[in-house]
Amino acid sequence: MSFVIQTLSERVFDIVREQIVVGGLASDIPIRQGALAKELGVSRIPVREALARLEQQGLLISHSNRGYLVRSMSMDEADEIFALRLALEPAAAALAAVHADDAAREEAQLLFERLDAAASHNLADVAVRNREFHTALVRVGERSLTTDLVERLSILSERYVVAQLEPWGRGSRACIEHLHLLNAWMARDGDTVERLLAGHIEATLVDLKMQFEVAV
Repeated sequence: MSFVIQTLSERVFDIVREQIVVGGLASDIPIRQGALAKELGVSRIPVREALARLEQQGLLISHSNRGYLVRSMSMDEADEIFALRLALEPAAAALAAVHADDAAREEAQLLFERLDAAASHNLADVAVRNREFHTALVRVGERSLTTDLVERLSILSERYVVAQLEPWGRGSRACIEHLHLLNAWMARDGDTVERLLAGHIEATLVDLKMQFEVAV
């Protein structure tokens, strides 16, 4: 029974997470667990488990009298997330590039190909593949804490990454930037990896600031 419930919980998690990432759920309207369970044809248990997990990841917030709501996006939050990524990710990826073994290098190549394939048809899938690719670039040896922190920040970045892909033609530029980054990483050129990844993260933040200014 527990296996079935976990499977349903994962399904609900993926569905709600995708809606959050692509902006399909408003931040000011509570998520009705009963209605969601009925819509998906599941009980309230996997819905409750999925929403709790989404709250742990920082995508939902809970209020005692209103239930779960989508965490609002803001430029202040984006500044904080991307500043943390800049402080941690480029140097970590540079180190990993030098020390990654053949298996890690094969994984990075595969995840880049999956990201590139997703870019043409599904923004929600792009967010997941982007996170997987960026995380793979820092995963090396026993540096599990660094990997966990990068993945956590990537999860929080996903909505912002999706939000800035289309309006400024960012999708095609991001693909080129990822390719150059991968090539440097595969060549074990740590200095170039650090420079390219910092520029990639900074460019994303610049695009976001432009979008927030236009929206105001």
